[in-house]
Amino acid sequence: MSIDPTLLLALSISIACVVAGLILLPIAERDAHAKRRVASVRDGTAYYDPPAGEQLAAWMRPLGILGSAVLSTGLLSRKTVEDLGQTMSAAGYRSGPAVSLFIGAKIAGLIGLPMLMLLLIKLGGIHALNPPLVMLVFAVVGLLLPDFVVRSVRRKYVKAVENGLPAALDLLIICAEAGLALEAGFERVALEFEEGIRPTANELRITANEMKVLSDRRQALLNMGTRTGLESMQRLGGMLAQSQKYGTPLTQALRVLAAEMRTTMLTRFEARAARLPVLLTIPMILFILPCIFVVVAGPAAIQVMHIMRTR
Repeated sequence: MSIDPTLLLALSISIACVVAGLILLPIAERDAHAKRRVASVRDGTAYYDPPAGEQLAAWMRPLGILGSAVLSTGLLSRKTVEDLGQTMSAAGYRSGPAVSLFIGAKIAGLIGLPMLMLLLIKLGGIHALNPPLVMLVFAVVGLLLPDFVVRSVRRKYVKAVENGLPAALDLLIICAEAGLALEAGFERVALEFEEGIRPTANELRITANEMKVLSDRRQALLNMGTRTGLESMQRLGGMLAQSQKYGTPLTQALRVLAAEMRTTMLTRFEARAARLPVLLTIPMILFILPCIFVVVAGPAAIQVMHIMRTR
């Protein structure tokens, strides 16, 4: 197996640049967003922050076209497409081409990643590897990679929604006590949470919009838990639906629910903290105890070795 050092160096530099770009790009976008907002406040002008789908539409368009072509063939059943739409919705992607982009990314990974690895094998002169086997492995990796990415994004999105929900309920209680209706309260809380916890703000804004459009307001409240699959959102939607149906006091129910959510989060933190001693046992055995043995038994071992040599 012979690898050109120049090619290996070029590949290493390219991978390092890609990783650095993936790490620094969100930071740069966040800083640029903050600068634009500060400039708009200073100048007294309106500021519009386009959604992520509009910002990435230029390079996502080929994937969307590819995914739309696959959907138009009818290879995927309607139930599969609905399940994919529900998965993308739970990850925070509710725009029209979300499913098309996901399918296009899977097709691109299935075809593009094996071809890229085959090209690298040919250019690098790696003869010990079996090209068909390598292409098969990376085809499976390219097919499953979008699923792992969406699952990771969904986990992060749902966690952000759940973490911001107790504070949102506290602010919703203040809005209700101030005389705002439920829809107006949702919109106000979403506006206040826009710069802090955007996933929670998105869910509340969608609920407020559905309450305006749907004929049954309770169905819009029940959809809160259906979109994300969170138990806390399902409890909130069910409680608000019952409050709308039976006319029970809203603020008291919200206070109880917020307290229960904080208690649940505190219980989870305590459970994680209780696992720390068990998790620290392995590092202690591998790294700390050998050092203690060397410090404690080292001088005695040296003395024994010295006595054995003198004899």
